Amino acid sequence: MKPTHLRLRRACAAAAAAGALIAPAAAGSASGASAPERSTSGYAAAAPTPPPPPPSDADTGFTPLTPAVAAQLDAAVRRVMREARVPGVTVGLWAPGKGSYLRSFGVADKATGAPMTPDLHVRIGSETKTFTVTALLQLVDQGKVGLDDPIGQYVTGVPNGDRITLRELAGMRSGLFNYSLDESFVKKFEADPEQTFTPQQLLDVSFEHPVLFEPGAEFDYSNTNLILLGLVVEKITGRPLHDVITKDVLGPAGLRSTVFPTSPALPTPYAHGYTDQTASGKVEDSTHWNPSWAWAAGEMVSDVQNLRSWARTLATGTLLKPATQAERLKTTPMDIPGAGYGLGIFDVQGWIGHNGSIPGYEVLPVYLPSARATMVIVLNTDSQYKGQEPSTLFGEAVTSIVTPDHVYPGHKPVAPKAG
Repeated sequence: MKPTHLRLRRACAAAAAAGALIAPAAAGSASGASAPERSTSGYAAAAPTPPPPPPSDADTGFTPLTPAVAAQLDAAVRRVMREARVPGVTVGLWAPGKGSYLRSFGVADKATGAPMTPDLHVRIGSETKTFTVTALLQLVDQGKVGLDDPIGQYVTGVPNGDRITLRELAGMRSGLFNYSLDESFVKKFEADPEQTFTPQQLLDVSFEHPVLFEPGAEFDYSNTNLILLGLVVEKITGRPLHDVITKDVLGPAGLRSTVFPTSPALPTPYAHGYTDQTASGKVEDSTHWNPSWAWAAGEMVSDVQNLRSWARTLATGTLLKPATQAERLKTTPMDIPGAGYGLGIFDVQGWIGHNGSIPGYEVLPVYLPSARATMVIVLNTDSQYKGQEPSTLFGEAVTSIVTPDHVYPGHKPVAPKAG
């Protein structure tokens, strides 16, 4: 399944597994009351749409988060950690009337043994796409750009640029080659993961390859699409993308702990990240690798509580006009039953959101409208386990317990796609 990832040498398959080391620590709570929201003072939050009446127990399909269920979740998370060798993970669940669960397991730093905790910043990989597309859709709302405008109207030199629309870019249906799958690019990155890449360098890598199909003909997950959309946002606003997202998206959304960095530095506190996407193939600490190669497709940083808030904002469309949000949520099929991709967002077995992976980190923040429930999973490795992403293994283990009718990514095992 695709969406997800910013994997370099691996294919962009959105569901899967992996990991590295376990410690017995657990931090957080599982109780009948929802955990308090983190303060977002200092930003003027957009007025949310009034929430619908709480659904009844009978129609949500979400298992109450009792102590017994929390114990089941603890065991399931530890099992995935053990099997996939994951250093550290935080799992959060919140559902009105059903309680909350927020616990961290394992270590944030293998060198010091510092425990994983819910307040740590992590790189969020392809979750960045949701912010970039939101910035674009805000410009649609302002009448400054149209979803069916051709990309060639804003960026020159794009193959099929006169026919590929912004909608097709956001929906992963452009046919443009994904630069992060180029073997020469991968080798160059792995030889020096602290080097800086410009958006134009990334596009140059993509455009050396022929287009894969006619615009709109197929779904193919490509980071190239988001680099182009980031450039569109910059051209229309006359401002750097990081400034647009910070002021126009993060500010109104009240996300004080989420940043679009302009350097490899991470805000403190942060979890160290570990990856086997290295020149040697051995696991290395990738915490301070330069994420510029991901830019509009995957450069951002956040934490669990901000991802919790964003998952709901993204799925309910509070930063957009209702008609624009409706366009965003129109999905086309991906490659597993029950999954579709919209405009920088997916619907997988009813869970709406996006996952993300970048060397050293993975996140899975999603929202289930039928239960008004949010699930956030963050971990400090992207090393695959039996060809699957670790975040997906955790998502499947957790949802099998709390939403058996909405198991992420589905009941059928996902076959890994060759890189």
